Amino acid sequence: MVKLLLSLLLIAPAAAFLSTSSHARGSHTQVSETKDDLAVLAGELNPVVGFWDPLGCLNLDFWQLGTEGTIGYLRHAEIKHGRVAMAGFLGYLVQSTDFVSGPHNNLPFPGYEAGLTPPEQWDAIPLWGKIQIVTFVGMLESYGELLPVHYTKGGVPGYYPPIKGNRPELVLNLYDPFNFFSRMTPEAKEAGLVKEINNGRLAMIGLFSFLAEARVPGSVPVLTGIIPPYNGNIMIPFEGDFSFFG
Repeated sequence: MVKLLLSLLLIAPAAAFLSTSSHARGSHTQVSETKDDLAVLAGELNPVVGFWDPLGCLNLDFWQLGTEGTIGYLRHAEIKHGRVAMAGFLGYLVQSTDFVSGPHNNLPFPGYEAGLTPPEQWDAIPLWGKIQIVTFVGMLESYGELLPVHYTKGGVPGYYPPIKGNRPELVLNLYDPFNFFSRMTPEAKEAGLVKEINNGRLAMIGLFSFLAEARVPGSVPVLTGIIPPYNGNIMIPFEGDFSFFG
C-alpha cells in the first residue's frame, strides 16, 4: 500500500479549468473570472504543466452563459468532482479492508456478503437502497444550487450553502460543522484552495485507476495484484436491478 500511495503521488496532476483571483478566494462573492485569471492560478497549481486547455473549452459558450459564466461552471464542476473523488478514493481503500468487507456481527444491510470488493458491495445493495442513496445525493445537489450569487454569475465556485436549521437533526452545518473555514484567514483560504484543487485532481486520477485496474487487470501496472478484479460493468450502476439491463 505504501508503494501504491507513493506511485500515485508521483503522478503529475492533470491540468483542468480551475482558477481564482485573490479577490475571489478571500470573499464569498466575486467578479466573474477571465482566461487571464486561469493562467495565473495554473502556474500556482502546477508550474510544470502550466495553463492547458487542449479542448478549447474556455472558448465555448455553455447555455448562453458567456465566457465568464462558462468558466465559472467548469471551475465549480471540477471542485465538486474533485471533492467526490477524494471521498471515493479513500472510500475505495477503506472498503477494501476487513473492517468493512469482512464479517459483521450485525449485517449492515440486507444482502450483505463478507469479502466483496467495493463495486461488488454496491451491486449487493437492494434496489430500494440504491434509490435512497441516489435520491439523497440529488437533494444535496439541488440544495447546492441555492446560492446567494450563482457560480456562473460571479459567485464563488465550490461554495456550498450552510445546511443548518432549527430542527434537532440540523444543529450543525453539514458542510463545515466545526466552523474551520470561518476561522481561516483569506491567505489560508487561498493556499487551501490550491491544495484542494491539486488533491482533487490527483484523487480523480487515482479513483479511475482503481476502477480501470478492477475492470481490466493489468491496465494499471502499479496496481496489479493490489486492486481485486471486478466482472461487472462500472458504467451501469443499476445492472441487474432492472429487466432492460439483461
